Amino acid sequence: MDTRVLIAGAGPTGLTLGIELARRGVGFRIVDAATSPFAGSRGDGLQPRTLEVFDDLGVLDEVLSSGAPPFPIRAHVGGKYVGERRMVDLAEPTPAVPHPNPWVLPQWRTEEILRDRLAELGVRVEQGAELLDFHQDSEGVTARLSTGTVRAAFLVGADGGRSAVRKTLGVEFAGETDESIRMLLGDVQVTGLDRSCGHWFGSADDPARGIALTPLPGTDAFQCAAPLPASVETATLAALQAQLDEHSGGDLRMHDLTWSTVWRPNIRMARRFRQGRVFLAGDAAHVHPPTGGQGLNTGVQDAYNLGWKLADGSADLLDSYELERLPVAASVLGLSAELLQRHVEGHAEAHRRGPETHQLNITYRNSPLSHDERPDPGAVRAGDRAPDSPLRDENGEQLRLFDLFRGPHWTHLSFDAEPPAVPANVQAHRISPTGPLLDPGGTAQATYDVTPGTQVLIRPDGHIARITR
Repeated sequence: MDTRVLIAGAGPTGLTLGIELARRGVGFRIVDAATSPFAGSRGDGLQPRTLEVFDDLGVLDEVLSSGAPPFPIRAHVGGKYVGERRMVDLAEPTPAVPHPNPWVLPQWRTEEILRDRLAELGVRVEQGAELLDFHQDSEGVTARLSTGTVRAAFLVGADGGRSAVRKTLGVEFAGETDESIRMLLGDVQVTGLDRSCGHWFGSADDPARGIALTPLPGTDAFQCAAPLPASVETATLAALQAQLDEHSGGDLRMHDLTWSTVWRPNIRMARRFRQGRVFLAGDAAHVHPPTGGQGLNTGVQDAYNLGWKLADGSADLLDSYELERLPVAASVLGLSAELLQRHVEGHAEAHRRGPETHQLNITYRNSPLSHDERPDPGAVRAGDRAPDSPLRDENGEQLRLFDLFRGPHWTHLSFDAEPPAVPANVQAHRISPTGPLLDPGGTAQATYDVTPGTQVLIRPDGHIARITR
């Protein structure tokens, strides 16, 4: 074998998977057909669960310092200011949920941070290496790249909605592309527009039709979104300026368009996420409308789920990837489609987002890896995301359960009991809910079953694998 894993695609999904493999010492190569990294904002919303993943991967501080919380939106209709609104109601952190709010960061910057982290771990993306075709057998996968041939034990297609990996497998990409809806999207600077907030310029005849401009943190640009007129085929600066003139009154000037595209609602999901030694993740497995900000985040979760399983390589773990992630993708895709329909129908609160988009409630309760052996399962069950909680160590120093979870290992929590003997890849901790380890005022009793003798095993991806009492 030339390498254990070949990753095709170096977007957020492929990069997350690469970091997961690199920090476990797994040999892999990550290739991308593009000769240079993606330069646009596209998926600029990071959900709370993704922030928790980035905490574990060691990139959260840079993500937070580079981005911003969701901006309030100042709405104008027919050239008149009509008020300010928010897409989300910002919440205060709690002991169980330290990052309760989405975060805004241009996709190119998210990818840059992940690439830098991957480089710290000793791996660089091979740009301009296009996957041409491959074949697999019982021992591995032979892939033909534009730069040569690679033999790997496993191949992961993280190569986007037009995935060459998925097409070569012949896996159906079920769903539809709605050609009746077309949007101009672009990253552009706008002279004279306040960058402390987002802006909506709506039509006097139809307030739901107009142009949206949202500041992109760390840049001088706005992400612009507007309907594509029937007479326009490409997302040019002139086309975007025409939409802005029509809806804003013509006093604002756009310049320095750095990225643009024509977007159509494309709602599709692969019938399978695995075929033999080949796996699909991210947009290669499911594509979402931007409503709800789910696409990038779901791809990161795919990679976070798959990485530790590929590193282990056991059949039951590899089999669990599709069993766990396909139902999640289907559910999230349904949510994105529902939010898009609300936009199309012009619902007054179509812009609003709730906790259902935060991906904190994703569960693998039905997974064969989840075992809840209590006679009366509590609110938190095997398969759920393991909540955080503030603690103090034996020296009285503040720490969090997330501090214990951080890293490529499994974590075993024993409540008021000595931990059992555990394998080398499991870190065991005794937790005393009524003793010095629980921070006064902490809410561990509200989130975990802390009955003395309860044992909780946390997977490397932060979901609970087993609860026993």
